[in-house]
Amino acid sequence: MSSSPYKISAISPTSHFNEQSPFQVSHTHRLQSQRNVNYRALRNPLLAKTKLFSAKLKGELLRALGGAIACPSLLGVPLGHNSSFLQGPAFAPPRIREAIWCGSTNSTTEEGKQITDPWVLMDVGDVPVQEIRDCGVDDDRLMNVISESVKLVMEEDPLRPLVLGGDHSISFPVVRAVSEKLGGPVDILHLDAHPDIYNAFEGNKSITTEGREQGKRFGVEQFEMRTFSRDRHLLENLKLGGGVKGVYISVDVDCLDPAFAPGVSHIEPGGLSFRDVLNILHNLQGDVVAADVVEFNPQRDTVDGMTAMVAAKLVKELAAKIANDKFPCNSSHQTCNSGAAAEKTISA
Repeated sequence: MSSSPYKISAISPTSHFNEQSPFQVSHTHRLQSQRNVNYRALRNPLLAKTKLFSAKLKGELLRALGGAIACPSLLGVPLGHNSSFLQGPAFAPPRIREAIWCGSTNSTTEEGKQITDPWVLMDVGDVPVQEIRDCGVDDDRLMNVISESVKLVMEEDPLRPLVLGGDHSISFPVVRAVSEKLGGPVDILHLDAHPDIYNAFEGNKSITTEGREQGKRFGVEQFEMRTFSRDRHLLENLKLGGGVKGVYISVDVDCLDPAFAPGVSHIEPGGLSFRDVLNILHNLQGDVVAADVVEFNPQRDTVDGMTAMVAAKLVKELAAKIANDKFPCNSSHQTCNSGAAAEKTISA
């Protein structure tokens, strides 16, 4: 990778910091004061190489504190222009952050973790997607920047990426980066109302048939809502990660029935209940190395921000899952690494 002459120590101008956030360490205000960056001057699309967000400082802080093998770290990717319908997911990361740290919600996860504990959840800012696009960077190079950003986070051991989308196109560069950084493939648990693999939005092709064919081609094991009651026991007792480098979880918020999450671009009635999703996540056996929560569209949400709260709850529980899997063996949490290598997709 070519080096850039620019040395930046700043978070993205689009990052949201709430005063209740536990990651308001002494470095934060200094970082914010330096964020007036001329992104148009950064003609090198791999500016992420010199833009450490606050990952380096957060990694150093956790290593100084000691006690955590790895820590879930929020990384926002406010990208929405690849959505096939509405582009509101680009505005999701700050809304999810607001809901995570909202004083009216429970700061304790269902697995007993306190999200105010820096070993359980940290924040390293956003990839400056819009600023990069304003520089004329095309989508392929933008995806490379996202991948490099994820790798930068993972370089700062014990940080592990918990990515806030954004539309679902961000999962590809994130999974690619995680796999390359870990040096091998990962199992993927993908919860979604749609397979997101058709190659045309308009036309008369059957995307359902094509999705199934693509799934068979790439070894994806698919479970549909019409057979969920039959498959419930299996899905709530998944064992993943055996023979690979870990498990990656991707949660598209539209996998939930719109009664629980109306703020999405592609509403699909008859989806999973929120408790269904939590049961799948809580009971999953495997070493979760990274995750994303995508396709929340604040422009479609209710006035009281119900879907934002739902997305925030998913993030909290995923953070607890990663922290549980990664805490030292002398704690009450143990890492489980077993099962078959495959991608499992649960769709509505």
